[in-house]
Amino acid sequence: MTKRIVIDPVTRIEGHAKITVYLNDQNEVSDARFHVAEFRGFEKFCEGRPYTEMAGITSRVCGICPVSHLIASVKAGDAIMAVDIPPAAEKLRRLMNLGQIVQSHALSFFHLSSPDLLLGFDSPPEKRHIFGVAGVDPKLARSGIRLRQFGQEIIEALGGQKIHPAWTTPGGVRGPLDEDECKRLRGWIDEAMSTTQAAITLFKSLVGKYQEEVNSFGTFKSLFMGLVADDGTWENYGGRLRFVDQDRKIVADKIDPADYQEYIGEVVEPYSYLKSPYYKPLGYPDGIYRVGPLARLKLCEQMGTPLADKELAEFRNLGEELTTSSFYYHYARLVEVIACIERVAQLVDDPDIRSPDFRAYAGVNRLEGVGCSEAPRGTLFHHYHVDRDGIIQKVDLLIATGQNNLAMNRTVAQIAKHFIRNGKATDGILNRLEAGVRAYDPCLSCSTHAVGMMPLIVDLVDPSGNVVRQWKRDG
Repeated sequence: MTKRIVIDPVTRIEGHAKITVYLNDQNEVSDARFHVAEFRGFEKFCEGRPYTEMAGITSRVCGICPVSHLIASVKAGDAIMAVDIPPAAEKLRRLMNLGQIVQSHALSFFHLSSPDLLLGFDSPPEKRHIFGVAGVDPKLARSGIRLRQFGQEIIEALGGQKIHPAWTTPGGVRGPLDEDECKRLRGWIDEAMSTTQAAITLFKSLVGKYQEEVNSFGTFKSLFMGLVADDGTWENYGGRLRFVDQDRKIVADKIDPADYQEYIGEVVEPYSYLKSPYYKPLGYPDGIYRVGPLARLKLCEQMGTPLADKELAEFRNLGEELTTSSFYYHYARLVEVIACIERVAQLVDDPDIRSPDFRAYAGVNRLEGVGCSEAPRGTLFHHYHVDRDGIIQKVDLLIATGQNNLAMNRTVAQIAKHFIRNGKATDGILNRLEAGVRAYDPCLSCSTHAVGMMPLIVDLVDPSGNVVRQWKRDG
């Protein structure tokens, strides 16, 4: 048995997890692991339900990103029905997904990560939260809340409610967007864009203070995977799968998402309920790959909108080696929010979204369907098998956070080896370990977040299994 430093729970993430740092007899870090300590079982208890109910059921997987599951689920339903949905339905789904990405990225950057960036990783934990940010920069805190509200307003305008909207359906959507709602959303565009541009400017001004973190927060070679359009443009709804390496060299391209199992395998490790997906041609664990905002910026040829393309060019000027750092997930999120806002502005002026033709009708024409879209945290797959009556026989949910599992584990190990010396870890070092996970914005379940200090116990265990020292922080 080796000595261990345990962080339980990891704070400011969606869900429940812990980190274990293993020390050898010389008090040097030998390894570190990120454990997901909860089990929910959605794949199993969906069996026996009609596929038409799956969107409403699977949106309950998460209260932060329900739209992502709605869209992946109904796309699987489209495949089972073997229908091409009307253009209006696709554009309306895209609009809702853009709102989802905006609200989730705003939550991640302003609420969960800005306390570290603005106040510092070594700032007192009782102040290291959104109210601490509000104390030093009330405008930043308020504008972040408003930006998230903008994304939620898009979701509500379409689905009737901000969380778990039952609006998308296999074959299309349940209704168009009327002009009054379009007008209301147009009124948010300038404010949302101004907030996001100010946040990018702030990030660029602060990143110079954190070069040690940039160089140690997940700076390693890996593949990156996500959806791109046929011409390589950034995607969030459709397109084909692409894998690139750390230098943006294409490894595999134009993959039909329905064929994902030919390229992605999964391993179950005994220390976590979160599976470890990998790129099959390279095997496990060499087939490590990352998904999400950073991956999508590595994959695409262009964002497809003027302001976002300008930001992408500046991001690329950092160099491919530097942008392998998972620290830059924060930067990538903000670039994506700009792209989303620009696309929202285009869609609310598109007459198709008010078309009366918004749904295709059909029965069960295939016994298997795969739905794939880009969730805020990365590529999401819903894979359903049904019988002739449309009753679910088997479900496979390949979640974005799971696809980052190998990368999150390697990141916490890299941070631990860089910062921990002689078996000693200050609160600031422990926070850096958590922040390395937060960079990926893992979404482990519906969750709540405490204000102020979270309960934390760190045990130092000798090779015989005896606890020789304990640090305890009460919530």
